[in-house]
Amino acid sequence: MALLSLATRRIASAAFLRPAAVAPSWASSRLACRQFASASSDISGSLKNAGITLSHIKRNPSVDLAYADACKNEAGTKVTSSGALAALSGSKTGRSPTDKRIVDEPAHSPNIWWGPVNVKLSPESFQKNRKRALDYLNGREQLYVVDGYAGADPKYQLKIRIICSRAYHALFMHNMLIRPTKEQLETFGEPDFTIFNAGATPADTSVEGIASKTSVALSFDKKEMVILGTEYAGEMKKGVFTILHYLMPQRNVLSLHTSANEGINAEKDVSFFFGLSGTGKTTLSADPQRRLIGDDEHCWSDKGVFNIEGGCYAKAVDLSAEKEPEIFHAIRKGSVLENVIMDKNNNVDYSNTKITENTRACYPIDFIPNAKIPSVGGHPKNIILLTCDAFGVLPPVSKLTTEQAMYHFISGYTAKIAGTEEGVTEPSATFSACFGQPFLVWHPMKYAEMLAQKLKEHGTAVWLVNSGWTGGKYGAGKRIPLKYSRAIIDAIHNGELTKSMSANPRKFPVFNLAIPAAGGVKGVPDAILNPSEAWSDKMAFEKQVATLAGLFGKNFDKFGSAVENLKKAGPVL
Repeated sequence: MALLSLATRRIASAAFLRPAAVAPSWASSRLACRQFASASSDISGSLKNAGITLSHIKRNPSVDLAYADACKNEAGTKVTSSGALAALSGSKTGRSPTDKRIVDEPAHSPNIWWGPVNVKLSPESFQKNRKRALDYLNGREQLYVVDGYAGADPKYQLKIRIICSRAYHALFMHNMLIRPTKEQLETFGEPDFTIFNAGATPADTSVEGIASKTSVALSFDKKEMVILGTEYAGEMKKGVFTILHYLMPQRNVLSLHTSANEGINAEKDVSFFFGLSGTGKTTLSADPQRRLIGDDEHCWSDKGVFNIEGGCYAKAVDLSAEKEPEIFHAIRKGSVLENVIMDKNNNVDYSNTKITENTRACYPIDFIPNAKIPSVGGHPKNIILLTCDAFGVLPPVSKLTTEQAMYHFISGYTAKIAGTEEGVTEPSATFSACFGQPFLVWHPMKYAEMLAQKLKEHGTAVWLVNSGWTGGKYGAGKRIPLKYSRAIIDAIHNGELTKSMSANPRKFPVFNLAIPAAGGVKGVPDAILNPSEAWSDKMAFEKQVATLAGLFGKNFDKFGSAVENLKKAGPVL
């Protein structure tokens, strides 16, 4: 893997290693969540330099103004009975990862993991996309500019500017960025990165490198992102994450696609929760005995963890006050709902997926009662890698060595249940490197090596927790009860599992994982702790173990020679 080039180091030291920003005034953050900060500072010169010539600009407008404009000008936008703004994202109801492009620039190209995730775009093509976006934005009657911060630690904050034409997008990014005070907004100055969201106009497919009407293009030289052909707001959120996913490792800060919480005990122990969709990350990281640092994107510096964002972006499908009360009650005035169905009284039917199964809720983090403000914490004591193994063979908990942690972090495994198509009965394995492959910029090994170094420096324990099936694969076995998964997480946090594992661990074959002995987790039966005990057909169990091990091996091969030394930390047939 290429080392940082001299040019890249110069850019990192000059452009992005600016003096530490003033920390946001979190004491007034609850007010800021209800009302955007307002400022009289003139940014017209800055916008003109960026190519924005339109004079009617609404900068960091109030929540009330965003509501009024969205309901007036954006078709299908309504206020729900709980007070949230419900908006439609158009034909795109999710991200478009195959349309993501990064500009091929000499200062950065040697560092980028080129391939299916990061596809090259020429500087000339980026300029054509940029011109198309500016032509669209300058042709609107009015625009919105949202200035905010990415990164709760002032030492590492980036100033982010969003330029968009939809009030719903402005409110969305007000929630997702860290909100500046009035004083900070007045002295905001030039942004470190600008996102031009012209998603309502399609990309030009005649431009070289543009494969569809949708294009999300990022230039690290110009410090700009251009969005065309998609109005899905998540592209902006993940665009900011991608930017930090590249820049932070240059500052010896590990960027991670993870949730984080902190104990309310005197120790204030921090835990990370990694997991793909369906693994139970949101449910298991929500704990009344722990404070939420953040739900999705974090950085691990030499001081500890800090949240990248100022808000949360939760899936809303089947949401209820009974299952997820904190999220349900966070959906009120100031929150944004995407692509939901409402009745005639504007009550949301969260079970209705007529538009999409990817319905979403976006809200400021301090709408969650047990959120920690500011969103920073110490070094993690435990890291929990969550998987939902529909093959039914992985143990519900195992403790990983540093090398195993790197292997499973790079693998990013979970499994989806069989679909409804006739004759399809097998689970489908899903691998997403570093539990966030679409947002990686460096090779996965870069992040894994940084993770390993921090694990050794801080003595962090890493656990692989399976919330999936036991006693058989999907369709034959049963889902591990949530109460057992919660008991395992509690045993990790209170230290009981570390003690029992140190005293009497067992070895899970093929995957060579250390698992608890019988009685190792209070209240969890041994037939759950040791998957082979739950299967009545032992030969079928061994066959499934071999099948899953083979899938792990095949996936790991795609990362090339950079990971060769880690293969022995994975399953061995």
